[in-house]
Amino acid sequence: MLAYLQIRKQRAVRTGELTGPLRLTRAQERELFRRMARGGLIARVRPGLYLIPPHLPLGGSWTPDEALALNTLLADRQGRYQICGPNAFNRYGFDEQVPTRVYAYNNRISGERSIGAVALTLIKVADERLGDTAEVPTPEGLTVVYSSRVRTLVDAVYDWSRFNSLPRAFGWIRAELAAGRVGAAEVVRVALSYGDIGTIRRIAALLERQGVGAALLRKLERALRPSTSLIPWNPARPKRGTVDRRWGVVWNDRA
Repeated sequence: MLAYLQIRKQRAVRTGELTGPLRLTRAQERELFRRMARGGLIARVRPGLYLIPPHLPLGGSWTPDEALALNTLLADRQGRYQICGPNAFNRYGFDEQVPTRVYAYNNRISGERSIGAVALTLIKVADERLGDTAEVPTPEGLTVVYSSRVRTLVDAVYDWSRFNSLPRAFGWIRAELAAGRVGAAEVVRVALSYGDIGTIRRIAALLERQGVGAALLRKLERALRPSTSLIPWNPARPKRGTVDRRWGVVWNDRA
């Protein structure tokens, strides 16, 4: 089976594809896939779809890399994705911790999956929540899609409870602005496109304290409706402190 697929440079195979060429019954083919997946020679993407190593694996065990696993899974569902959260934090140098899972926004699947040794946390979002990405080529000739640097910063504020990223994200944004790696106009544009009200409030309060121009702050202000409700600057701390009435933020942590 491996020789047949490798000669054809075929990286994925579905049940039913081998019954004719290898003269197998359906039952024999199912048993073949089951034993090879259990032995670590191939990796199951989903029932009926498997990934195949390009060469016989050394030591008798093989697993796909993250790019191949994620690309195959979402292509099978005709979906889109972008790697986000802890993986993007590490890629852009915001956080030195290397995640053991791959976090990805996508428009098809929700929940945790494993493909070989690759552990995935799939976060299903609406189509309009996908965007502002960076395509990264891999040494294996694939392309993997990440959230862009500025989108990653905004998501660190937007999805703080999932990624445990506040108040660290505020320091990341300040550092990126100071180093010129992102611009205030970019942050405003992405916050308005992909942030919610809480995200816009917190980023606006941060940018105002960073001395960003009034025109950019007015763009953020126009996206907010008048409200008397308040949100904490740091949601992990009690909501006590100085109140910023313009943005509806309680300065409960200056970190």
